Amino acid sequence: MKKLFFRLIKLMVFLFILMIGSIYFYIKTSPKLEINSANSLVLYDNQQNVFFQGNESKEWVHLNEISKYLVQSTIYTEDKNFYQHHGFDFLRILKATYINIMNGSTTQGASTITQQYAKNLFLDFDKTWKRKWDEMWYTMRIEANYSKNEILEGYLNTINYGHGKFGIENASKFYFGKSAKNLDLAEASILTGIPKSPSNYSPLIDFDLAKKRQLIVLDLLVKNNIITEEEKKKAYQEELHFSGQENQEQLNTLMYYQDAVLKELKTIDSIPESYTDTKGLKIYTNLDLATQRHLEKTIQESIPDTSSIETAAVMMNPNTGAIVALVGGRDYHRSSFNRATDSVRQVGSTMKPYLYYAALENGFTSSSAFTSEATTFTFQNQDNYSPKNYNDTYGNKPISMATAIAYSENIYAVKTHLFLGSDALINVARRVGITAKLEDIPSLPLGTNEISIIEMASGYSAFANMGYKISPHLIDKVVDHDGKVLYQAKDEKELVLNSSLTFILNNLLTVTYDPDFIDYNYPTAISLSSKLSHKYALKSGTTNSDNWNIGFNSDIVCAVWVGYDNNQALSTSEYKYAQNIWYQSVEEYEKNKGTDEGWYTMPDNVSAVLVDPISGKPVSDDAGKKKLMYFIKGTEPSSTDQTFDEKSSVKQAT
Repeated sequence: MKKLFFRLIKLMVFLFILMIGSIYFYIKTSPKLEINSANSLVLYDNQQNVFFQGNESKEWVHLNEISKYLVQSTIYTEDKNFYQHHGFDFLRILKATYINIMNGSTTQGASTITQQYAKNLFLDFDKTWKRKWDEMWYTMRIEANYSKNEILEGYLNTINYGHGKFGIENASKFYFGKSAKNLDLAEASILTGIPKSPSNYSPLIDFDLAKKRQLIVLDLLVKNNIITEEEKKKAYQEELHFSGQENQEQLNTLMYYQDAVLKELKTIDSIPESYTDTKGLKIYTNLDLATQRHLEKTIQESIPDTSSIETAAVMMNPNTGAIVALVGGRDYHRSSFNRATDSVRQVGSTMKPYLYYAALENGFTSSSAFTSEATTFTFQNQDNYSPKNYNDTYGNKPISMATAIAYSENIYAVKTHLFLGSDALINVARRVGITAKLEDIPSLPLGTNEISIIEMASGYSAFANMGYKISPHLIDKVVDHDGKVLYQAKDEKELVLNSSLTFILNNLLTVTYDPDFIDYNYPTAISLSSKLSHKYALKSGTTNSDNWNIGFNSDIVCAVWVGYDNNQALSTSEYKYAQNIWYQSVEEYEKNKGTDEGWYTMPDNVSAVLVDPISGKPVSDDAGKKKLMYFIKGTEPSSTDQTFDEKSSVKQAT
């Protein structure tokens, strides 16, 4: 029995050795894995200038051109048995497994430098079994084809040191303004601590946390007899001088856009799941760097540094869907959460243009009137709904649709919504690309539902381009290492709105800053009347915790949101931030474009009529107060038109 047992053991060992030998032979006889270009991503702006490189350093330095302190501290911090193992440190794996089991958590990791290099080069960070097996396979292939020094050199030239800096030479020049070969012990140990968590351990983000991490690195060097205790103390106490801080603003400008591009890249079917076979990708984006930079600058100037309020903004070409600028928050290094792409918020009155287009489509005109008065709506189930205008301000008289838009009248909006039926608003929102959940409730036009900023910008683009639904996108083209085009964005449009009605609505949305509409109230954006040098359609939206401004012409759509992540109520002074960011951003964009303003030509089936701005009734040329408004021919107003309250079935009580 004993003999049989030992024979089985010998057979298992033999089969294991045979399997390992077969795998090794297969790897050695297979094409060599390219590690210098694998999985590299190079992102270009719309002028074909590079603004991000991942796993492809601008400057590759040889191992003997890197400070010995950096090399040593990296090895003894990340993988002290690097030169002894063949890609996997089994003793370390067993120790980490034991500690994790005893602690009931996964606090200990056991990845070697080779494993980390394989992960960075060839894999995403999904926690799946397939990714784990792929990581093991690539680790073996790297170890079989490259020397330890080649692996370490590649690792140090590709790891992420934060702030968009990949590779030790780029990081060294960014943080300290010097080449990697000139780093001293203090500088090398602070840089070594960053890759574990760049968003936490960068000294430009949290200096105290970076120093704690540096001390861990220095202690490991002392423990392994690389430096003395005295050298450790001297390095830890050395005053560090950083040169990268002056570039932080520019990097903040780019990182949200960059993340959104990489997220979009994963949705493109023609891009392989693994970039290994492509030897890297060149991604040409729609980023307008000047517009992005000014948008970020405007945000920084508009919101006090001491405030914890957040913002998101999207600027888009409405004719193509190309996103030329995108900001997902005030400070990427404080919070990398991209509020432009991943957040949904209550949109407030920015929902109303979808309602008013539906109204125009169902026979309303710019002059169609409801009475502005405090109103309680009573429904068949005896439920009551009593919306209020801002500051409880009412005209107590009939007002036109134009006036309702100028003041963002809630009573007018709810009356219109109930008159048309909820399907009308929802139908228009769906047609222009709004996919968010829209509840069939009376308050729907007041923006009580949550929608993403990028979806709202896309929806408004259908107004800006005279009726076409477009697909918002950041990527224009993707090319592989050999120049083969893997993806090319198509400017696909679908006509979903009537262009003549869209023209009328766009002109109605200019009254939000028009002094002709000053009466019992003020237009919501009246403070912009003297600041805008071009004509724009504009609508604001306000809830207790959200403030929006979305505006456009035929050149650009700009959507800006401001609020707190925890839904904290906004103060009165904070409601001005979104408006300031919006108008300064679109004005700068038009200034840089340097052509005629992008307003719209009146369609042949539309007529212009002088009306009283508030009532919408026609007036003569010599009237004291008049405004030119637009109507489909045959629907022009008359002085005898009734208000809709008098002929509608909307039930109300005051």
